[in-house]
Amino acid sequence: MKVVLFAGGLGSRLAEETTRIPKPMVEIGGKPIILHVMDIYSHWGHRDFVVAGGYKCMSIKSFFHNFHLSTADFTVALGSGSMVLHPNHPLDWNVSVVDTGLSTMTGGRLLRLREWLDNEPFMVTYSDGVGNIDIEALLAFHRSHGRLATVTAVQPPARFGNLEIEGDQVVEFTEKVQKKETWINGGFFVFEPGVLDYIPSLSEPLEMSPLTNLARAGQLFAYKHHGFWHPMDTIRDRDYLNGLCESEDPPWLHFERDHLSAATAAPSTHHVRM
Repeated sequence: MKVVLFAGGLGSRLAEETTRIPKPMVEIGGKPIILHVMDIYSHWGHRDFVVAGGYKCMSIKSFFHNFHLSTADFTVALGSGSMVLHPNHPLDWNVSVVDTGLSTMTGGRLLRLREWLDNEPFMVTYSDGVGNIDIEALLAFHRSHGRLATVTAVQPPARFGNLEIEGDQVVEFTEKVQKKETWINGGFFVFEPGVLDYIPSLSEPLEMSPLTNLARAGQLFAYKHHGFWHPMDTIRDRDYLNGLCESEDPPWLHFERDHLSAATAAPSTHHVRM
């Protein structure tokens, strides 16, 4: 099954990095975050990727075109210029990089990939969020409900302190409380080809009318992920994820069967990204 990676947004909240490189190329633990996302799918045996590029797409194309040269040792004959590569960690991935347009929205990027998807079910996610998603369980859940679309629902990372107030008196202050009742769009979608019929134009974000109308039609189900998930929206997020890479295996590669996953209606909040 093909995996589509949205990689075309401007990443304006990471301007310190994205003025020179596209957001998926921002490094976490010494390698672009898009590779960390691909590692998640690869762990579960899904290695056929379609990268939907836009902003600074040539940077992404160049990276994958030169991937072997940049990651392998090599021997070069200086007289003839012939080169033999010695890969350190060979990958059996198939990566297609498609320029889907600078100003195209996420829904439009999928429309432009229609011919790449072979009229078969496919998976989609963003190139800037990582989580230890059980892809096998996600696919089993999607197949079990028989609808057009599944979104992985996640709980947003705790970012703010919480005040419990009675009248005007603060009775409890808690640092960085995670609201357990809140679920947001964490990406890691599974779509049937019919989802493309819900996208009206190239200028339509997937997260607006397509997902809204799928939910209203009873065609969108949520796979609840209770494990680790974190986006890279800001420099602070980048630094946090970098810190997690100091361990041998970051938390998004610690996989355990998520027995608590269950079907619900579509998540109450959409976290909109490109």
